[in-house]
Amino acid sequence: MKVSPSILTCDFAHGADELHYVENSGADMVHLDVMDGVFVPNLSFGPPVIAALRPHTGLFFDVHLMMEHPRRLLPAFAKAGADLLNIHLECADPIEDTLADIRSLGKQAAITLKPGTPAEAAFSYLPLVDMVLVMTVEPGFGGQSFMADMMPKVAALRAEIDRQGLPVTIQVDGGINAATAATVAAAGADIAVMGSALFNAENPRALVDLVHGM
Repeated sequence: MKVSPSILTCDFAHGADELHYVENSGADMVHLDVMDGVFVPNLSFGPPVIAALRPHTGLFFDVHLMMEHPRRLLPAFAKAGADLLNIHLECADPIEDTLADIRSLGKQAAITLKPGTPAEAAFSYLPLVDMVLVMTVEPGFGGQSFMADMMPKVAALRAEIDRQGLPVTIQVDGGINAATAATVAAAGADIAVMGSALFNAENPRALVDLVHGM
């Protein structure tokens, strides 16, 4: 299983150093949580911060758009250096058109499901995406507890992806540590988003290596 550290947990005053920490941990990509203060109650950062971080690492930028209307800013996020743009199924923009816009920008496309959204809501969109993200916390805040009852959703998505024969990966985000990473791997996930567990780890490389072996 791959690891995508969420820099929402990092010290933004030392963003370049934090990216080097992620690189040195052996992580596979960087998870960037964009919050608009509307779709979720918090604000985080936007394209200018992503553009400022981009020169400091060659890691894949996995950009999670927790936005009510992500479509209008897709070109700005693409220009800033996003490699994948991930929209919520629950956003207000038309999903198929927004995914088509992401593809037209030459970026990978993904969809996210909040805890209350069933797996079946994503099934018709699977041929249009590279990844599905299952939230195991309510989006908008870091440090929440892992919701184990989301694992049947992961398993259902894994079964449908395999049934359709698609190269779509499943990412899980929320309360992921060494123990819960094993749980999501067993359910069929491919990528674990890790925040505080990684940035507070005594030996981050050992943690990443452990998850890689799941």
